[in-house]
Amino acid sequence: MALLATSLTAVHAAEARKAVLYKNPQCGCCEGYADYLRQNGFEVEVKPSNDLAEISRKAGVPADFQGCHTTFIDGYVVDGHVPVKIVEKLLTERPDVAGIALPGMPMGSPGMGGEKTEPFTVYALPKTGGEPAVYATE
Repeated sequence: MALLATSLTAVHAAEARKAVLYKNPQCGCCEGYADYLRQNGFEVEVKPSNDLAEISRKAGVPADFQGCHTTFIDGYVVDGHVPVKIVEKLLTERPDVAGIALPGMPMGSPGMGGEKTEPFTVYALPKTGGEPAVYATE
């Protein structure tokens, strides 16, 4: 019985590490973010799309919180260049939200060039609309 539970936990953990990243076909920093996720143990499938704003909107990401790519991981949307430590926090805590977002394309964020000049504020996106709330700051 313990072996079965261990096996199921390992299978669930492996499933939680898969990510599907939708990006603008011309965006290079999105590929950088996909590589960053891969370096941190995620299996990433990249899907170029010219409908990124619509994909984000349908996933519950308000227009002013959208980044340059939208990623789906284990039932959550992760929009923008969210640091992996915060993605892991989401997957561990499993809050009742649609997902998280780091709006815009902050310099120094994972996949972006430059140096970090200010803390990154990542927002939780409610499932039922409403206002996003601060989830984590790094």
